[in-house]
Amino acid sequence: MMMPSRPVGELLREWRQRRSLSQLDLACRAEVSARHVSFLETGRSTPSRDMLLHLAEELDVPLRERNTLLVAAGFAPVYSENELDGPRMTAAREAVELVLSGHEPYPALAVDRHWHLVTANRAVGVLLEGIPGELLQPPINVLRLSLHPDGLGRRILNLEQWRAHVLARLQRQVSTTADATLAALLDELRGMGPVPSHASEPDYAGVVVPLRIMTPRGVLAFIGTTTVFGTPVDVTLAELAIESFFPADAATGETLRRAAAEAPRRSDA
Repeated sequence: MMMPSRPVGELLREWRQRRSLSQLDLACRAEVSARHVSFLETGRSTPSRDMLLHLAEELDVPLRERNTLLVAAGFAPVYSENELDGPRMTAAREAVELVLSGHEPYPALAVDRHWHLVTANRAVGVLLEGIPGELLQPPINVLRLSLHPDGLGRRILNLEQWRAHVLARLQRQVSTTADATLAALLDELRGMGPVPSHASEPDYAGVVVPLRIMTPRGVLAFIGTTTVFGTPVDVTLAELAIESFFPADAATGETLRRAAAEAPRRSDA
């Protein structure tokens, strides 16, 4: 059972400050008085369950931490947390698999809140060909794998650009969630280097950050997108993200389609 460790007012204040909002800013968003916000933060007033959820919504507090706020205020958690492979998540799991398989022959994978690989489609195997087996033992952290010098790091042709993108994205997550595990991962990844310079790499007009990687099948270039569930009420689903990669050039698309066509013949052999 989740046990409160700090006063709910203190937690509310931290989330407000993390969002760079004044008490007046939050009061205006929540349509309450700044005095009421002040009283809640100092413990002079106790929030109702509905008010706490309302403030958490305005502060964009992650579902996991909303449960923490509720417990700190003496209420029961309202957001469930079910294992993705459990019976209550069958429909969600099928939806994830449908998205991943539908993206083939291009790579797509699902990750949890700490960037551990949950599942992936068959096309991801093209990127992992030749990676040492010890780096592919679960749990696989995909960010660590992408920057590790014995993983994909030495194969990424625009490593400096890609590393900067990964670290900036992870820093935003740490700032948004205050997750200690993500903060530790950020420190670890920052220590991976030195990073070679590839100033001649294409920048795709500065609109997106590409991933250009050398594989046994040649150079593959990708543009990535992230998909999340729009209105989750389960902590596990709220923290799940699907990373999809699209070919950034015709040669990459052709290589992946050819690899997909060859896969049945290799498995039948």
